[in-house]
Amino acid sequence: MDETIMAAAHERAAAHRRRFDARFAAYFAALPEHLDTPALSRFTPRCLELLRELSLRGGKRLRVALLYEAARLVTAEPVPGLAEAALSIELLQTHGLVHDDIIDDAPVRRGGPSTYYAYRGEFPAGERTALGLAVLAGDLAAFLAMRVLLDAEVPARLRHAMLEVQLSAGAETVVGQIVDLERDSHALPDEELLHTVCEYKSTRYSVLAPLRLGLLAAGEDLAAHDGRLRRYATLVGIGGQLCDDYLDLFGDEAATGKSTGADLRAGRRSYAVTALLAATAGAERAVVESALGDPHCPPGTVERVRAIARQRGVDERLRADLRRYAEAARAEAAGWRPYWRAEAVAFFEGLPLWSARRVA
Repeated sequence: MDETIMAAAHERAAAHRRRFDARFAAYFAALPEHLDTPALSRFTPRCLELLRELSLRGGKRLRVALLYEAARLVTAEPVPGLAEAALSIELLQTHGLVHDDIIDDAPVRRGGPSTYYAYRGEFPAGERTALGLAVLAGDLAAFLAMRVLLDAEVPARLRHAMLEVQLSAGAETVVGQIVDLERDSHALPDEELLHTVCEYKSTRYSVLAPLRLGLLAAGEDLAAHDGRLRRYATLVGIGGQLCDDYLDLFGDEAATGKSTGADLRAGRRSYAVTALLAATAGAERAVVESALGDPHCPPGTVERVRAIARQRGVDERLRADLRRYAEAARAEAAGWRPYWRAEAVAFFEGLPLWSARRVA
């Protein structure tokens, strides 16, 4: 039964991704005609090009799938406003990626150069220019994310409600970035702090906002279901972050599109790094701490840290935690059956199991 549920969720998510990617490409193709920019500017078209490249270069589009499937909880009929909401969600994601890579000094994103490093390559003697242009590119993506909702052909009241969801999600994500940096000032953050960072930096805009937008567009009363939406989003969000943190340390760089050991080199106290610090002492702990926060840490040292983590069972512990959160999320979604369409509920049951399978 689990395999069937997971396969169905994966298939539906893939279909949403294919349809959305075509629409996203069309959005960027038309954007220069609709965005009022100076005709003499050379930097502005390049900024739009870099945003387009990053936005269209990969990404699982799980937020888009959550959005459309949330609407399907209420109705199987087409729902106006979902296309614009999907664009808004992914433009906000692009904003977050651009700024994340600036904060983390990350050279690679989705198998290609980060926006920040693309600009650094174009302005090798102008570091401040490269930094400024990257910051502004991320800002532009955020404003475009809000602007696109105003173009939705839905009643004004619904547009306002959807915009409120996205503005709140954007603001809360910035707060999450602040708390993320605060977390890394702790030698060994506790679980509550790790969960708080996850909730604000990721869960609220990656899971909860798409659920709310989809249900809003379909005419559902959010207040009546706020508790169950938050519980599901929290479980899925933690599971997703555990998965990302696991892959950062134990994953295949060719498959993830990101440098393995990036969290370690950046000194980020992720779920994986915190578990590793808690599990080591003495000479092993010294090896870990020698790599922690060293941006020039060689691959050989990262491999030694990975071997220590496996010897101490950190990989098994993370996988077990991920399975636990996935099962709890599935159980939470199963409780939705009295309220919403069973076919759509099945997607939300299968999604966390499919995500957990990525590290199996």
